[in-house]
Amino acid sequence: MAMQLLRHLRLCKKIAIPNNVKLRCISWNTDQGWIACGGETGLLKVLRLDGATSKDTKGKKEGGPPGGNLSLNQTLEGHNGSVMCVCWNNAFQKLTTSDEFGLIIVWMLHKGMWFEEMINNRNKSVVKDMKWTANGEKICIIYEDGAVIVGSVDGNRLWGKELGMELALVEWSPDGRLLLFATPQGDCHVYDGNGNGVAKVPLYCNEGYAGASKIIGVEWYDGVEGYAEPNCPVLAICLDNGRMQLMRYESDDNAVCIDTGIKPVKVKWNMNGTILAVAGFQTSSAVADGRELWMVQFYNHNGEHLRTLRVPGGGISGISWEGNGLRLALAVDSYVYFANVRPDYKWGYFCNTLVYAFNRPDRSEHCVMFWDTKNNDKYPKYVRKLVAIQAFGDFCVLATKGENQGEHILILCNAIGSPVDSKYIEVEPKYLAITNYHVIAANDEVVYVWQFRTSFSKVLSTDINAVKRKDVREKMFSVDDANPALSDRSPESFRNMTTQTTDPIACITACDSVLMIGRASGVVNRYSLPHLTLDAQHVLRCRPQMLSLNCNLSKMSIIDINGVLTFFDLTAKATGGGANTMGEHLAFERKDAWDMRWADDNPELFAMMEKTRMYIFRGLDPEEPVTSAAYLCSFHDLEITAAFLDDIMQQPDQPDLEFMVMYETRSLRDTRELLKSASVDDAYSFVDSNSHPRLWRNLAEHALEALDFTTADKAFVRCADYQGIQFVKHLGKLDDKAKQRAEVAVYFKRFDEAEQLYMRMDRPDLAIDMRMRLGDWFKVERLIRESSGDDAQLLHAHNKIGQYYSDRHKWGKAAQYYAQAKNSEMLVECFYALEDFVALGRLMDALPDGSPLLANIGEKFQSVGLCNEGVTAFLKAGDTKRAIDCCVLLNQWDQGVSLAQTHNFPQIEQLLAKYANHLLEKDKVMDAIELYRKANHSMEAARLLQDLAKKCASQKVHPLRVKKLYVLAALEIEKFKKRTLELAGPDKAAATLLGGAGGGAGGTATMAATAAQTLAGLMTLESVVSGEAGVDSAWRGAEAYHFWLLAHRQLYSGNVDLAMRTALHLREYEDLLDPLEIYSFLALAAFYNQFFGQCSKAFIKLESMPSIPTDKREAFADLAMSIFLKHPPADPRALRETREKKGLGGGGGAATGSSLDALLEDLGGGRDQVCVASGRIVRDGNVVRCRTCKHLSITHELRGNTICPLCHSALPATAAAAGVGAGGPPGRSLSSKASTAAQMSHLYAGY
Repeated sequence: MAMQLLRHLRLCKKIAIPNNVKLRCISWNTDQGWIACGGETGLLKVLRLDGATSKDTKGKKEGGPPGGNLSLNQTLEGHNGSVMCVCWNNAFQKLTTSDEFGLIIVWMLHKGMWFEEMINNRNKSVVKDMKWTANGEKICIIYEDGAVIVGSVDGNRLWGKELGMELALVEWSPDGRLLLFATPQGDCHVYDGNGNGVAKVPLYCNEGYAGASKIIGVEWYDGVEGYAEPNCPVLAICLDNGRMQLMRYESDDNAVCIDTGIKPVKVKWNMNGTILAVAGFQTSSAVADGRELWMVQFYNHNGEHLRTLRVPGGGISGISWEGNGLRLALAVDSYVYFANVRPDYKWGYFCNTLVYAFNRPDRSEHCVMFWDTKNNDKYPKYVRKLVAIQAFGDFCVLATKGENQGEHILILCNAIGSPVDSKYIEVEPKYLAITNYHVIAANDEVVYVWQFRTSFSKVLSTDINAVKRKDVREKMFSVDDANPALSDRSPESFRNMTTQTTDPIACITACDSVLMIGRASGVVNRYSLPHLTLDAQHVLRCRPQMLSLNCNLSKMSIIDINGVLTFFDLTAKATGGGANTMGEHLAFERKDAWDMRWADDNPELFAMMEKTRMYIFRGLDPEEPVTSAAYLCSFHDLEITAAFLDDIMQQPDQPDLEFMVMYETRSLRDTRELLKSASVDDAYSFVDSNSHPRLWRNLAEHALEALDFTTADKAFVRCADYQGIQFVKHLGKLDDKAKQRAEVAVYFKRFDEAEQLYMRMDRPDLAIDMRMRLGDWFKVERLIRESSGDDAQLLHAHNKIGQYYSDRHKWGKAAQYYAQAKNSEMLVECFYALEDFVALGRLMDALPDGSPLLANIGEKFQSVGLCNEGVTAFLKAGDTKRAIDCCVLLNQWDQGVSLAQTHNFPQIEQLLAKYANHLLEKDKVMDAIELYRKANHSMEAARLLQDLAKKCASQKVHPLRVKKLYVLAALEIEKFKKRTLELAGPDKAAATLLGGAGGGAGGTATMAATAAQTLAGLMTLESVVSGEAGVDSAWRGAEAYHFWLLAHRQLYSGNVDLAMRTALHLREYEDLLDPLEIYSFLALAAFYNQFFGQCSKAFIKLESMPSIPTDKREAFADLAMSIFLKHPPADPRALRETREKKGLGGGGGAATGSSLDALLEDLGGGRDQVCVASGRIVRDGNVVRCRTCKHLSITHELRGNTICPLCHSALPATAAAAGVGAGGPPGRSLSSKASTAAQMSHLYAGY
């Protein structure tokens, strides 16, 4: 198939103008189909043909192309001179005309007739040209003397200007911003929309031409219908010397230059800018008088010549395209000629799918529509730079241009447009063919053959076979090669010849085993596939344009460039021929052919399109023609499928099924009539004389309807239908005519009729069986309920209906039917899909212990993060390990550890430690802490928190963050203490230690055991919480950074006395805070508070620190000297905070030591306690003790706050009483050890 845009051209109609008045211009309204033609002596006519509305061709199925009878012939009066120019405004339905005297008339449509709306006459010069903008808003009128007038559609003059040069033609740019003016001297000037000169269009096509030339046409396609390809030429400038150039824009320096070889007079783009018509004449040298031969040449947007249409008469004065591009109107002498144009669309048909390409105005890509004509499903795909489409069998191939120069892509697609395979090639696919196994692409001399493989064949082939076949899957060869099979012609090794062939390729066709390449000289090369052996060369007597092979490769059809259809017999021997079969042309010829299609199941049947008629041939004998302009898609089973592509392309987004038609052969129609009217024997005789499987099948089906099993058996045998033969045998075994009729109804898919027959026979079981075989489970359920059928069948039907809904993801409906079918397994899936986990939990509860479904339910709960439900399911299934794994996967370590301890799974501790180490190696310390917290490993979490706090402190992180880390560590330790003492039985322990009464001998033994358990718990607590990671260490760290932050807040707020007092407490935390910072701050606060004694002590400490550099110590000494020369180092009063401490203990009632002995010593020692709200020493009982951290706060220092300043826990509701009761009055000591032990037990229990 050639990569062209025109299949066929012919003159189809001629309308004569009365009184032989010569026409001077013509214009076709592209929207409503009006034709305006102007001529001499003031002639102005508006014509309209039947069905000429270009945008609404629906309903032309029977008639094919639009009709040719005149539905309107109106003569408009108003001009006296020759009408020189007619111009349509398609957007506003106006007609503008002008004559040789300069009179301009605007016509309007009213009730189907045209009337004058406006008249204008400049009375100075002749109007040379008029053009409306693409949107119809403005019109530009030019006069011969150089005057230009631009007006609006409502008649207002926008601007006018004298250009000072003669004008001949005008053209708007597509956006209406530029104007092109052509002069009689052959120049083309560019002006902006306000009449200001911009540039001059360079005429590259006229370079080297010495004589005078005149521009006869300037046509700029407006892009309303989209573009053939991105950045394609749209501006055509044609000269009267035959030179023409196509440009992308007005300043394009890469214009396409063409020498038409004629003397052009008119040029015109079609409606979508893909075809340019150039009308002109040649002077015949064969005739003595030098008679002019008039013609119209057609070019594509790239300047490639497509066709030439010869026109009779003495001259063409105007040309105009119909709005749909299917006809061209020509003004010739005193006649209007119409030429039918058969476009060669990019399309194909395969697997009941019509694939075609079209352009969208809003997209630069081609839209390729895959239309399933059986189910009316549409699959649009967008393809850049589409070149051609071919389809056959199960696939179609799309040929596109690549991104690189000279690169092209072949894309193999299935019926829904999904790419199956693709290849990049260096051959321009001007000609394209596809078979079941090969894609063939060719340019003028090089052929590329690709043996594609589908996914199915890839599965069947092994890797070794794939390697072996790799070299033969792609081949390239020159059409001049004597035998491509003997040479290495893979694409990698192929090198194109430097000289072009003298006999280029004209067309190609192929089937599974043969490739035919037609050449311009009429020679057809025949190659075998896949070996590409040159088997023969056939010589034709024409230049082929389209080749096609019949199903048994005995004949080849040829449509030449003149539209003549001939046939070539490939089996005949040439006269005096040798071993090669050369073939011969048959004595058959049909003119004006533009399409043909062989039957794929009969080598003698074919259909062809001739003008606007379709002929079906058996052999070389035609049947009566059918009026049609459809494109032939397939010919199978005596039926021809055709598509009205002209109509489809009017609304390509929404193709209508009425534009797909089916034509039957005469033998099929006659057989159907005989079966209705004649006897079976007559029908049998007719089918026997016109034997075809489709006819025998029709006869067999008719005999089955009549229960004539003998004739049906014979017919099935003749059409080789084994299943039909077996079906007839099955019917013969049935003894009941009613059963036979019911089975026949089932055979013809009349299932409702068959069901009624079974029910009349009182055999609902057969009806149910039929519906079950059909898979119609809804009707199976209905029949079972109506007939009180088997419960097992009903459950089966409910299961199938549930499956029907679940396949369509209608899970709610599916769950209803699965519940009725008691299908717990599928109910699990439905509830999971519905995310109805409550219902899934109820189903879990209803299942018995150990059910296999419980594990599946547990997995589903686990997948959505429902740990408790998942654990319950796994435990009910008896799989404790998976329950623990569920806890681990969902990061519920506390529950997992508890389960492991209950069911004796020690491996979880190792897994926990391993996972924590993994997190620590990844530097995810906070994740490891969270892991330990969830697993109730509070001491490990506390150690990590304290390590992190120390690390942050060393990195000078904000002190508030360090404090928070210490508080978290202390809280984790408190949690551990509480859990330890609970396990030790704190209530019983307290009762025992306080001398609680027992209950006899048994009570004494119980008390002894409880006391032992309590002491063991206390020893465990002592061993764990002591040391650097103990509770005191954590609270001390929190205290240190709390007082550090508090002292700074007090200093910045101006309360220097409290800041100094708080700083004095910081001396006890030199192991946690930097001593340099502590004493520097203390010196500053004491200086501002005028406690120069404390300030002097701080300086002495700073000067004596060996860790401070010498120069800095000297700086401190100098600063101290300057201070104390003015102020003696004495305090104004004594401070309780300055008295000597026995240890490093902090305030708030926490122990200063790290052991139980130190704690007992502090409880009895009466040490000072510090208010964490202000830093003051607590002197009276008006305090509140925090139940979490056990630190004190003076009530009035809280200032109404109910949150502990240190740990930010809620404080008790009662203030002073709660504080005194919790900690006892300051300075109080317990005299007896029992009393001390009781208070300590109470203290730990409070933790």
